[in-house]
Amino acid sequence: MDQIALTRIAEALERMSPAPLETPDFNAAAAFVWHVGPERLEPVEAVNRVDLNLLVGINRSRDTLLENTRRFAQGFAANNALLWGARGMGKSSLVKAVHGALAGDHPQLKLVELQREDLPSVARLLGHLRGSEHRFILFCDDLSFSHDDQHYKSLKAVLDGGIEGRPENVVFYATSNRRHLMPRDMIENERSSAINPSEAVEEKVSLSDRFGLWLGFHPCDQDEYLAMIEGYCAAYGVEVDAEDLRAEAVEWQATRGARSGRVAWQFFTDLAGRHGVALR
Repeated sequence: MDQIALTRIAEALERMSPAPLETPDFNAAAAFVWHVGPERLEPVEAVNRVDLNLLVGINRSRDTLLENTRRFAQGFAANNALLWGARGMGKSSLVKAVHGALAGDHPQLKLVELQREDLPSVARLLGHLRGSEHRFILFCDDLSFSHDDQHYKSLKAVLDGGIEGRPENVVFYATSNRRHLMPRDMIENERSSAINPSEAVEEKVSLSDRFGLWLGFHPCDQDEYLAMIEGYCAAYGVEVDAEDLRAEAVEWQATRGARSGRVAWQFFTDLAGRHGVALR
C-alpha cells in the first residue's frame, strides 16, 4: 500500500474520531458558541444584545432572572430557568442582557450558546466546562420537542446531570414558546393512543418540571408597546414629536398585526434609520 493511500486512511479515521477538544482560553471572551463537526467552543467578540434597562414590561421576570444569575455568579446556589411564552417578548434578549449586566462585575461569568440540534453532544460539552474556575450560563434558544424527538433525553444530562450530577459551575437557561416544551396536540395524541395515558407523556412533559424557575412572557398591551419605543428613543437620542411618534408606532403595529418587543424594536430601527441614527 503506497503512502498516499495510507495518508487518506489516516485522514478518514481522524474525521471519524477527531482528536479531543483542547480546553479553550475562557479569558478570551465573555461568550462562546458550541459547535459540532468538529466540536469546538468559538469565542464571540461582541454579543448581540440590548441594555437590560431597555427591556420594558417584563419587570418581574427581569428581576427574578437577574437575582438568580447574580447568586450564581457569586458562587452560590441557583436554579435552571425556563423562559416561556409569547414570541418576540424578550425571552432570549433577557438572558443576554442579564449576562451583560453582570459580566462587568463578574468576569468569570461566561455565556455559552448551545443549539437544540446539538443537544446529543451536551455531555461532552459539560466535560469541558466541569472543573473550570469560570461559571457558565449554558443557553439554548427556542427549545422545543416533537413527539418522536429523542433529543429531550440529552437535555436531562444538563438538568439532572446523570451519575456525576450537573457541574456546580453550570446553570442552564432555555427559552421556548411552549411551557411543556412539546405541542399540546401531540401531548393529547399520545394520551389518547397510549395503553397507560398518564405515563405515556409523563417523561416528556415533566422536563419542564426540572427547571427551578418558570418565567412566563405574555403579549404586551399598547401602552407597554409605546413605552418600549419611547425608551429606545430616549436611549439613542432620537427626538420625535410625541403625537407623531404614537401615530406612526400604532400604524406600524397595525400593519404587522401584532404588538411585541420585537415589533417595537423593528419600528424603532426604521425610525432611527429615517432620522440618520446608527444603532450600535
